[in-house]
Amino acid sequence: MSYIIENVEILYPRINQPYRYDASAGENGKSVPCDAFEEGAKYETKFRMDKDQAKALYGQMNEAYQKSKEKNWPEKIDFPFEKQEDGLFVGKAVLKAAYGKDATNPPKQFDAKSKELPDDFKLTTGSTANVAVTFYPYNMREAGVSVRLRAVQVIKYLPMEAASPFGVVADGFELDSDNPFETVSPVAEAPKAKAVVSDDLFGDDTAEEAPVEQPKKTAKKKSVAPKEEDKDLASIVDDWDG
Repeated sequence: MSYIIENVEILYPRINQPYRYDASAGENGKSVPCDAFEEGAKYETKFRMDKDQAKALYGQMNEAYQKSKEKNWPEKIDFPFEKQEDGLFVGKAVLKAAYGKDATNPPKQFDAKSKELPDDFKLTTGSTANVAVTFYPYNMREAGVSVRLRAVQVIKYLPMEAASPFGVVADGFELDSDNPFETVSPVAEAPKAKAVVSDDLFGDDTAEEAPVEQPKKTAKKKSVAPKEEDKDLASIVDDWDG
C-alpha cells in the first residue's frame, strides 16, 4: 500500500547514498556513508508533521495493518511517532540498502515540477517536501507498520550552510561591510567625428564643382614725396648711425 505524506519538514535526510551508524565516529557516534552491502546500510529521513498530518498518516498505516494482520497479531499497532513539546510529531521513513544479495534502488528525488534530481543531490534539514512511502505491516517483538521510503519531492529547498569552527571576532572583516569607496561612474566618451567620405571615391561625375574664387586685384598706392621736414629728420638719423 502506497501513500504520499504531503508538505512536511525534512529532518536529517540521508538519501543521496547508503549510510550506517558508526558508534566510533564523532564524539557520540553518527551516521556515515557506506557501501550498500555493509551491515546496517540504509537510506532514511525523518520528517516533522502537525497533528492533522500525523493523524492522517496513522490512519493509513493502521488500515494497511488491518488488511494484512493474521489471527495471532495484536488488534492495533503501537503509536509510531515521536511527540515533541511544541505539539508536532516526528515520523521516519527507511529503506534498507540491500536485501540479501540484491542492492535496492536508491529513493528518487524530484523538484517541485516533478523533474528528477541528480543521484548525488543532498536534501537538507529544514527543507519542505512530499514523501512517497510504501507500508509493510509486521508482527515480531512488537506489531507495527514499516514505512519504506520510495521517493521525495522537494517543495522548498533550504541551502546547506557549512559549519564554522570559529567564534565571532568583534569589529572584524564582514562580507557585508560598508564599502568606503564611492562608486565611480564611467567617464562618458566624447562623440567621435564622423568621417567625411568624398564623392570622388565613388566616381560621382554629376557632383557640381565649387566655383574657384579668382584673386582680387588691389590698386597700388602712389608713393608720396617726403616733406622737407622729413628729409632733415632722416639726415639726423644718418648722422647717429655714422
